[in-house]
Amino acid sequence: MMVACMARLVVAALVLASCANPDAGAPTPTGAVGRSSAAPSGAAASGAAPSPRAGPAVVRGVKVLLTGLEIPWAVDLAPDGRLFITERTGRVRIARFDGATATLEPEPWATIAVGTSSGEGGLLGLALDPGFATNGYVYLYHSYVGSGGRIVNRLVRMRDAGGRGVDQTILLDGIPGSTIHDGGRIKVGPDGKLYVTTGDGAVPDRAQDTASLNGKILRLDTDGTVPPDSAFPNGAVSYGHRNPQGLAFQPDTAALYATEHGPSANDEVNRIERGGNYGWPTVVGQARDPRFIDPLVTSGASDTWAPSGATFLARPGPLRGSLVFAALRGQHLHRVVFAADGRAVLFEERLLQDAYGRLRDVFELPSGQLLVLTSNRDGRGRPTAEDDRLLLVTLG
Repeated sequence: MMVACMARLVVAALVLASCANPDAGAPTPTGAVGRSSAAPSGAAASGAAPSPRAGPAVVRGVKVLLTGLEIPWAVDLAPDGRLFITERTGRVRIARFDGATATLEPEPWATIAVGTSSGEGGLLGLALDPGFATNGYVYLYHSYVGSGGRIVNRLVRMRDAGGRGVDQTILLDGIPGSTIHDGGRIKVGPDGKLYVTTGDGAVPDRAQDTASLNGKILRLDTDGTVPPDSAFPNGAVSYGHRNPQGLAFQPDTAALYATEHGPSANDEVNRIERGGNYGWPTVVGQARDPRFIDPLVTSGASDTWAPSGATFLARPGPLRGSLVFAALRGQHLHRVVFAADGRAVLFEERLLQDAYGRLRDVFELPSGQLLVLTSNRDGRGRPTAEDDRLLLVTLG
């Protein structure tokens, strides 16, 4: 376990030492998404990265680590080997993980008052602070019922003390929500900032309003304040998003990518540019409209992925640099290989197609194996007696 934890720290150090150099989007103040204060070198200096193998990956094994989870949404690994898992009903669960097996603790680490977990709301995103080993900070995104019965979303921070979550602190509140399109993904970037996705809250025009918190990807300091180099006063990095649910940083360039739900089809993978407008609701898919930034990958008008959690494979090897994201409606893991420019698509494939139902999140372990959460008890799937599950997937 100590070896696994040290490997995780090494991977984190490599990511923090990398540097993004994304192209500017429309109107762009100075700065770049995901940029580290460290000086770039090698591939990261030019914004290019070695391409992973542009051919099929092999699923060498799938192991069910946990069963009976209640609509899980996000998973993260602590340096001490504990897995933190959010359930949309409001519970943060802990599983003891030794690299091969996991044991779910009977009592939740914390229970958040979400009011309702119907539709797409509830307790959603989760991320551990890079300094978790010393500060114990855990960031969470959840819905709640506000005044007049309206659904609202907020970002909070809690602290691990004696194996339980304490000291809930609200970092950002008042994000209008709905039973659909609440966003909710949280990631800590290579620059040490919090990146948070928000949906349009079922009011599409909010996504084009740069003063609104809806339909945005936000970048915040870890205390919830807006960094002085922010592209917009509310902390938005980009806007014009419908319902982004996945964030991933490329391990060699630190460029930020996001997965986004389209309207019935035209799901997207976007490379996020600082200040960029991604078009919703004015355009969908690859519109080739110079006012907006087109997605790099789309499901097209006749297919639906419903993409959610995402990760770039960071472990050295032929698959390093592959983008992998979980698909709900598509019921698969989707792998994308980009060219060295980080934009051109060389290869796509579907893994685990229809094998485990709706997939919500994917997380790479230091071993290179993947943790994958199912979402079959969310009212839209066909749950088995074991659902929902946490899977350990080995690729080669």
